[in-house]
Amino acid sequence: MIAWLVTLLAPPVVAWLVVALLLRTASARWLADLPNARSLHARPTPRLGGLGVLAGALPLIAWHADRELAVVLACAAFLAIVSLADDVRSLPVQVRLPAHVAAASVTVMLAWHGDAQLAAWAALAWIVAIAWLTNLFNFMDGADGLAGGMAAVGFGALALAAHEASPALALACAALAAACIGFLAHNFPPARVFMGDAGSIPLGFLAGALSFAGVSRSAWPAWFPLLVFSPFIVDASVTLVRRALRHEHVWRAHRSHYYQRLVGAGWTHRRLALGAYGLMLAAAVSALAALRVGPAGRYVILAAWAVIYGLLLFAIDRRAPYRGANEAAPGRGSD
Repeated sequence: MIAWLVTLLAPPVVAWLVVALLLRTASARWLADLPNARSLHARPTPRLGGLGVLAGALPLIAWHADRELAVVLACAAFLAIVSLADDVRSLPVQVRLPAHVAAASVTVMLAWHGDAQLAAWAALAWIVAIAWLTNLFNFMDGADGLAGGMAAVGFGALALAAHEASPALALACAALAAACIGFLAHNFPPARVFMGDAGSIPLGFLAGALSFAGVSRSAWPAWFPLLVFSPFIVDASVTLVRRALRHEHVWRAHRSHYYQRLVGAGWTHRRLALGAYGLMLAAAVSALAALRVGPAGRYVILAAWAVIYGLLLFAIDRRAPYRGANEAAPGRGSD
């Protein structure tokens, strides 16, 4: 009980305090996200809020971690360092992407907790999935409160699902969700700080790596985290496929995600955040419910979400049609 109280109360306080202190330093001025052609914000905004999330969550994860979770934690810390360098000096994709794949590979090779050996095809699939989640969180971190809200809801759902099968995993997920709540106090629209790559990249990695850890510990089946994080997965994945089919540069920043098009169509950041939170909570609650019903009920829930997303994407395409990449010159900024 004490461990849970500390895990739920300390991370948001630490995250809030660290961000508040960083906003008073010179780094808040020189590590600012400047508006550009692909941005959704209109004024320079510090992009160091992710450091507060990590400061609030990672020490608690280290406190509870077993050997496999320690591997995940080390990989997340490595990506945080690489991504902070990216925030400062804008590293090329030829440096960033191999780091993401390396962290995913180490996690899959060293953090498998199951009794049976992981098949080669399954290992490769998990490496690709973790690397993709690492990047899509960064792609979707382009509107006030969006990535922090997805992380708070998503990791909260993972914590609830894992509390019986793996207390250490549940506490790790709870620490991340709680830290994100502290960050959201600064990031909810109108945001005073952004997460930055040093926050979004490790959080995306942890979403994938801890999902993998849950499958290896039989805490949940593989479809569970896919449904929990589906609001981000669907937007980023459909957008990527569409851009690839149009032969666009898929790794360059743009404004063609569905959430970006809604803002371009007149939605405020607050309206977008609140609407996204409702969708995130619905996905998480239904995923938790699907764990407790039989196969027939589970198929109904998953099929219902396929229909819901199809209708949502169709409605957004009608309201805010896709008009191409709208790509700007290489640089940093909100995607």
